[in-house]
Amino acid sequence: MADAATAPQMHLKIYSPFRTYFDDQAFSVSAVNETGPFDILPHHHNFITLLKSCELEVHSAVRGQIKIRISGGLMHVKSDEVTVFLNV
Repeated sequence: MADAATAPQMHLKIYSPFRTYFDDQAFSVSAVNETGPFDILPHHHNFITLLKSCELEVHSAVRGQIKIRISGGLMHVKSDEVTVFLNV
């Protein structure tokens, strides 16, 4: 298994109109949409979904595992760029 220095990563930005919660490289992000829980990993296919109220779970090399409670949002994934818009 690859160590943190060589493991694939993606850029993840989680923000609302007035606050940025996360803007850095990440190994994965987990969330919940209408069909249930799911994970986004590096090299994921292009994807867009509405998020349900849940706890976003982010795994990153710099900040470790963090959890962000959300009431809903929109996630967009394209070319290892993941953007989560909250409170929209």
